[in-house]
Amino acid sequence: MREIKVYDTTLRDGSQMEGISFTVEDKLKLARKLDAFGVHYIEGGWPGSNPKDVEFFARAREMPFSNARLAAFGSTRRAGGSTESDPNLAMLIDADTPVVTLVGKASEMQVRVVLNTELSENVAMIVESVAWCRRQGRETIYDAEHFFDGYRENPEYALACVRAAADAGAAVVVLCDTNGGALPEDIAAAVERVVGSVECEVGIHTHNDADLAVANTLAGVQAGATHVQGTINGYGERTGNANLCSIIVNLELKYGREVLGAERLRELTAVSHYFAEVANMTHDTRLPYVGAKAFTHKAGLHVNAVTKAPGTYEHLPPETVGNVRRIMMSELGGRSNVLHKMAQFGINHESAGDRVRHVVEEVKRLESEGFQFEDAEASFELLVLRAQPEYEPPFRLLDFMAVSEVRGGGEFLSEATVKVRVGDEVMHTAADGDGPVNALDRAMRKALLPFFPQLERVVLTDYKVRILDGDAGSAATPRVWIQSGDGETTWNTVGSSTNIIEASWLALADSLEYPLRRARR
Repeated sequence: MREIKVYDTTLRDGSQMEGISFTVEDKLKLARKLDAFGVHYIEGGWPGSNPKDVEFFARAREMPFSNARLAAFGSTRRAGGSTESDPNLAMLIDADTPVVTLVGKASEMQVRVVLNTELSENVAMIVESVAWCRRQGRETIYDAEHFFDGYRENPEYALACVRAAADAGAAVVVLCDTNGGALPEDIAAAVERVVGSVECEVGIHTHNDADLAVANTLAGVQAGATHVQGTINGYGERTGNANLCSIIVNLELKYGREVLGAERLRELTAVSHYFAEVANMTHDTRLPYVGAKAFTHKAGLHVNAVTKAPGTYEHLPPETVGNVRRIMMSELGGRSNVLHKMAQFGINHESAGDRVRHVVEEVKRLESEGFQFEDAEASFELLVLRAQPEYEPPFRLLDFMAVSEVRGGGEFLSEATVKVRVGDEVMHTAADGDGPVNALDRAMRKALLPFFPQLERVVLTDYKVRILDGDAGSAATPRVWIQSGDGETTWNTVGSSTNIIEASWLALADSLEYPLRRARR
């Protein structure tokens, strides 16, 4: 079987996603990451569309690429024009990339309604543009836009468009499900017919509007396509493009096709997170293979089984794609969940039956009161530790008070006092802040820093409140979730109470105790 070539279009198609705006530096960094990851083609952008892409290609000329070939994207010549005078084609060549990708219509309706020209003129536009780029010494790829819609409307005309590109010298003709509405069986039938009609390679480019982009890409490969286009994390306009993270793994491990190699698959989760970070997007925890929840187990029966034989609830080892197994604690969990966590924390759980039962019962009690430990593993670890008779907390809260008031001039003031025991000493401190939680945090640090200077590096990075029983109005129970970090790692804690200040305090106290516990491991 022939190798499958991966064509990444995150820097162009992916950047069309709402909320994403790559700088030139971002694109250069992502191009380096894609090259190191081993993709075969990187589509850098459309040099004729904006100054940012012109600058990117100018700077990319100085970049050494070890694995990938850089592609500039643009359209076929204008209707009624010529290749020699077409400014878009001139800028494509000026980009000085080894590969040029030309998008052209392959749908009768699109030609007549959108281009407002004759079917024969569209074919001429394809032929002349591909041939002109080939004469400039560029490997030329033809993206047949709206191919599957066009094939459904007028299959002979859609085929005529891709045959024309192939005959003109295109290295690859790529069949595009531009509207994202095709079904796998339609993709397979059309790709199979094109593969039998042209001498060059056939590619597949799908969008996810029907939630079938990955399935449609795989169907295209099964029908004979050897070139796949997509984006990291499925970024793209509307509901996104085909997700290369899923496509690469499925082809390599499920279908046994040669793509990037098993060694590089171990980098996949890190690559996915890197792209989310550079794009300034929250990483989707539910992404298959690379998401934080992809190998997460919660139900007690599942945990019991997966700790004995991972294949019972995991279709492949998470390490294969650079991910990790996560065991969640909740009221749905049981003894197996606790034992697994105790082993992770380095706690000897032999002959600890009573303590395990205590933790399970405590989790269920606390969750009934509004706590949730699924995404607050630091609080859960502390809960397990506090169930161990030998555990001595680094500090104990004796009492606290937080007040907020509006002074005569309209000035809003929050102040907190705390009394904390550290060893044999009692610290009684006060601090003001931008709100009662910030005041509590400052007062606690003031009390603890003389004993634990490492807390200077700990900062609160996120704070969320969720109301659990909205029908209760202002008497509702809030759950507070806090994320903290020290520059090297992050951890999450949780608190719940009918009093939002107490809920915040519980999460805040855990966020300060956890790094002190971790340092003593």
